[in-house]
Amino acid sequence: MSILQIADDLWTGVRRIEDTHPFSLSGEAEEVADGVAFVPAFANVSALATDDGLALVDTGSPPFAQHVHTTLRRWNTTRLHTAVFSHGHIDHVFGVGPFEEEARQQGWAAPRVVAHEAMPARFDRYVLTAGYNEVINQRQFGLPDLRWPREYRYPDETYAVATRLQVGGLDLELTHCRGETDDHTYTWVPERKVLCCGDLFIWASPNAGNPQKVQRYPREWAAGLRTMAGLGAEIMLPGHGVPVMGADRIRQALTDSADLLDHLHDETVAMMNAGARLDEIVHAVRGPQHLLDRPYLRPVYDEPEFVVRNVWRLYGGWWDGDPAHLKPSPAADLATEIASLSGGAGRLAERALEVLAAGDDRLAGHLAELASQAAPGDPAIAGVRAQVFSTRAAHEASTMSQGVFSWAARESAAQAPAD
Repeated sequence: MSILQIADDLWTGVRRIEDTHPFSLSGEAEEVADGVAFVPAFANVSALATDDGLALVDTGSPPFAQHVHTTLRRWNTTRLHTAVFSHGHIDHVFGVGPFEEEARQQGWAAPRVVAHEAMPARFDRYVLTAGYNEVINQRQFGLPDLRWPREYRYPDETYAVATRLQVGGLDLELTHCRGETDDHTYTWVPERKVLCCGDLFIWASPNAGNPQKVQRYPREWAAGLRTMAGLGAEIMLPGHGVPVMGADRIRQALTDSADLLDHLHDETVAMMNAGARLDEIVHAVRGPQHLLDRPYLRPVYDEPEFVVRNVWRLYGGWWDGDPAHLKPSPAADLATEIASLSGGAGRLAERALEVLAAGDDRLAGHLAELASQAAPGDPAIAGVRAQVFSTRAAHEASTMSQGVFSWAARESAAQAPAD
């Protein structure tokens, strides 16, 4: 089925985003307008044909690099002139290699890579924290064999606020926008009315709160979305998910996304200014339901609750306002004391299953974790923890929550007694 038909089906409700996850797409290069192709490849690639060769916005992830090259070559055989990295996440920046090898074999000039000036520092950080990034991405995506890269293709040219590139007579206007990352770029091609927005729009509730990743910037992100909404784009090609076609739909999608981020940001800041603790804010601030019901704002990857926590982290630091958490006892000591007061770790585990059966997943998670910390070598308690967190994972919609809860369940299942 055409990617544009899938896009229309999602917009009109014929197809559910939960059944067409924006990170699940993979397919051939499809021409979405004259001289404009779109490659769905986990992280999408947008291609523009020019008189001097191809211009790409993003290039794909390590597993998809060869696929991107192969399918684009079935669409256009001219050399890669310029690649723009929308941001430095590894699923967007690892597809230049096959084009560089091709250029060497053909005797062509090497492709140019352009990105925001903050990107080299991101790559440096990825090298420094490679082990940590390997662990958290294995957990987030449920990929125990995932290996985090140690080498990167750094950009040849960088810019600070905005820049204009000309490739084969075609103008590409690059603008920086702190949002999901501090190095994000959106690319506007006015002659073709094409907007390549990177991960500033991904057919999901904005990834502004990822619990395992570095700071995100919802207020500046919302401002950037509103600026993009005013460009008059007729084709929007996102970093994940499907194209959005038509000026009215693009404007609505970007404005709705901005409204959601502004609401979460402003409500959180208002409660911070009133002296509320993080716990109060997390359980009080909610995204407007009419926005979360939009097919392109469903919380299938990140969640509004996590955005609230990221706003707190941005302005309030790491302490959550609970004085006991400022200099806490080791978690295992606290768990052991609570287990002693409640009749033992086994009783905590039993209660975890009781409240899980009653539908309180959150409280069940606390109790199962306390029981496990109080009796870390107990196979029966490990079995309870596995059951609680596998149930929690099954009840969640977002990739973030599913990843963490499934990881916890697998960790304990390995220690539990065989049936």
